[in-house]
Amino acid sequence: MTGRVTIAGLGPGDERLVTDEVRAALAAATDIVGYIPYVARVAVRAGLTLHPSDNRVEIDRASHALDMAAAGRQVVVVSSGDPGVFAMAAAVFEALEKRPDPDAFEIRVLPGITAMLAAAARLGAPLGHDFCAINLSDNLKPWELIENRLRLAARAGFAMAFYNPRSRSRPHQFARALEVLREECGGGRLISFARAVTTPDERLTTVPLAEAEPDMADMRTVVILGNPDTRRVGRFVYTPRSAG
Repeated sequence: MTGRVTIAGLGPGDERLVTDEVRAALAAATDIVGYIPYVARVAVRAGLTLHPSDNRVEIDRASHALDMAAAGRQVVVVSSGDPGVFAMAAAVFEALEKRPDPDAFEIRVLPGITAMLAAAARLGAPLGHDFCAINLSDNLKPWELIENRLRLAARAGFAMAFYNPRSRSRPHQFARALEVLREECGGGRLISFARAVTTPDERLTTVPLAEAEPDMADMRTVVILGNPDTRRVGRFVYTPRSAG
């Protein structure tokens, strides 16, 4: 082996939700690589170098991590949530695929609690039956593909969890996503907005789809649309396991 890279999930925000396995990897690291706000969650200490970078340079970031690992550094690539869910694990393997010697690297992926699951737990159990997760950002895929997946998932009766629903650079797309969902599902399904889950800024809102507004979501929000059987019980939202 010429290098070892660990890809670690930092969880949704509350430091108590970081696994002991990830804590141990961070403690042993010489270099931390990741998107700026995620690297900022790692405490500075002697012998540790932080390498924050922008969110649109994932492959460059992964290649840099592999280069440092090949030079003998103990590299940890960090993501929020789980690194295998719309995050850096796939980027590292994509960069590894371009190497002439991929078997020379040892890659460890350490799971974390993804925002989708943290949000569902706070809400109750909206993902209690079959569900899918869709990233609404079109940075890496065309919007036409996203819209098609929304329609097909709605027709199949899935509950859906949406990552990256709305940003300042593409504020109109979530409005279009809501239009598509209303066309396919009607206005009665419950839709939940879970912002900054497990942090002091946490905010949970559940409304019928007909009442959902685009500005209920931003990039810190996970949106969960229930299936036709999803319902409220007290302050909770859940999807029964016996649903269709």
